[in-house]
Parts: sequence; C-alpha cells; structure tokens
Amino acid sequence: MLKHDFRAVAREFQIHGEFLEAVPYGSGHINDTYCAVFDQGGPRVRYIFQRINCHVFQQPLALMQNIRRVTEHLAVKVACEPDANRRVLTLVPARSGEAFFRDATGNIWRVYIFIEGARGYDAVENPAQAFAAARAFGQFQKMLADLPAPCLNDTIPDFHHTPKRFAALERAIEADPANRAQLAKPEIEFARRHQAICGVLLDAKLPERVTHNDTKFNNVLLDDATGEGICVIDLDTVMPGLALYDFGDMVRTTTSPAKEDERDLSKVMMQFPMFEALARGYLSSAAEFLAPAEKKFLPFSGKLITFEIGIRFLTDFLAGDTYFKIHRAGHNLDRCRTQFKLVESIERQEDQMNKLVETI
Repeated sequence: MLKHDFRAVAREFQIHGEFLEAVPYGSGHINDTYCAVFDQGGPRVRYIFQRINCHVFQQPLALMQNIRRVTEHLAVKVACEPDANRRVLTLVPARSGEAFFRDATGNIWRVYIFIEGARGYDAVENPAQAFAAARAFGQFQKMLADLPAPCLNDTIPDFHHTPKRFAALERAIEADPANRAQLAKPEIEFARRHQAICGVLLDAKLPERVTHNDTKFNNVLLDDATGEGICVIDLDTVMPGLALYDFGDMVRTTTSPAKEDERDLSKVMMQFPMFEALARGYLSSAAEFLAPAEKKFLPFSGKLITFEIGIRFLTDFLAGDTYFKIHRAGHNLDRCRTQFKLVESIERQEDQMNKLVETI
C-alpha cells in the first residue's frame, strides 16, 4: 500500500487536535481506507480517511457531490432519532469548504467521523443479522425516495445493465484474447442458456430509485449493543437505479455460506432461512414505498444479480483478468462457477421464494 503523509492530509480538513497515527482499516478492495487517531484533549477521537481509487471511479468530483447530497439529506431524516449522529455517515469538510481534498500528487481524499460502538461483518452469522442489514438497506432507500432534483450522477454508467454485461461477454468470447474460451465451455453454455433473463427487470418498466448498488452484508454497520443495522456505509455507487438491484445483491452476497470464490461447489447453496430473513427485513422498511411489481420481482432479482456478476467474472477471465483482482490462476473462473451454482440453487427454490414474498 502506498505511503502517505497523513499529518499533511489531516491539516487540510476541519479537524482540531493533534494527529497521532493512521493505520489501514477494513476489508475493502477499491479505495485505500485508514483509521486515523487524534488527541483532542480528552479520550482519543477516531476518523476514517479514504483515498478514492480514481481508476475505478473516474469522476471522483461527481461521486463526492453525490455523497454530500445523500449524507446531508439522510442527516435531516434521522435528526430526531436516538443516536442520530451514528445513523448516517458524516463528512468532515476540507478547510476549503469542499467535501474532499486533492493533494499535490492528484490523490483525492475524504474524511468521515468514525462511528463508534458498531461494526461491519464480512460474513453473516445468523438470520437475525440478515434481517437487520436488509431492514437498514430498505430504510436507506425509503429515506432517499424524496431526494430533491436533480438526479444523482451516474458514478459507473450502466453498472447493472445486464444486457450490456451480456453483450460484453459475447465480445470477449468472440475475441478470446487470452485463449481461454476452451477452458470455460460449460460456463459459456450456461450463460447463453440464461440470456433470456437479462432484460426482464429493464422490460418491466419499474420506477427509478436512488439505490446503493453495493449491498454486501459488510456495508451495514450493526450496533454492538442491540444488533440493529445502525448505518449504511460505502456510498461510492449510490446513484439512480432499480430498488431490486439492491435486494438482488443482498440475496447474492448473504444467502450462501460459501465464499465468493469457493472451489468446492457442494458448499454453494441459497439458504432459504437467510432469504426469508432478508425479505422480511427489507419489506419491514421498504414495503410502503415499493410498487406492486417491485415486490413481485424480489425473488427474481436475486437470480438476476447473481447471474450478472457471474457473467462479469467470466468476461474478465476470458479477457485475461483485467478488472477484478486475482490471487491465483483461474480465480475469476472459480468465482464465475460459484455464482452460476448459486443461480441454480435459487432456481430450485424460486417457487417457494415467490410464495413467501406473497405472504409478507
């Protein structure tokens, strides 16, 4: 990880007291994240420092404009609730008044107040946690449903446009730049058999919402004392989208006990109790603003988003591993196989999932 002059960065933000240290923090793979500690004359105070990855987020100023608008809107919504300052990320302004600071080498930094007494978990431990996280994501969407115009910026255009993701896969198969298509014949065939599902949500003419677009379980902080989903974090991909993109990604990342790159595919399955917890948690906060068609497609969304990330992993494998970080040969193909196995597990339980959602 790059060396940075954190003391110099700290001086550019509206933080009083003496900078003491900064250490790497969290398990994110995109931005560089650090926990910085300050002496402010009493108990030590912590902040989150982040260097934005401008290779992934190529419009960082538009991204920061989104985050400022969203966090300010959410802060108003939670102002009368207990622990209001722990229920939304709080940006610390730069001394310039901007929400970020650009250093002499072009790095763009932002600072958040550290939320104490809560933590994110890389893996869900029980259905109660799944319920809490899904409720928090539903509440997040609900509070942003009346965000005033204009629309938020698209930080990654067409991020969940599954037909375009499939078209990119077909181009990678045709070009086969790394001579790997022969190694992935079953996966290519699986993808082509499922092509018809790619446009279902887009064709359903569902309403556009403000969505998070990266609803992994560890992007909700759970309160240490109560287990409540206290704060939704990692707002880089908050932009216009479909509410079902968020629910679908919850299903993808929370219902299977296996890791995303698990080689033993017998471990990959959609656990129905986890799905039930997600559905009940999400609808406990989101039901009042969702259209009937949005609720109807909740189970399907899990299959679609799981399939979408599967074809993205397959595309990257065929292209020579140019996007996702890999740690071994065939890593992206392993990831693809895991996603496709989860799609199969969802398909076997889809009728049961639909019946459940109808009863909530």
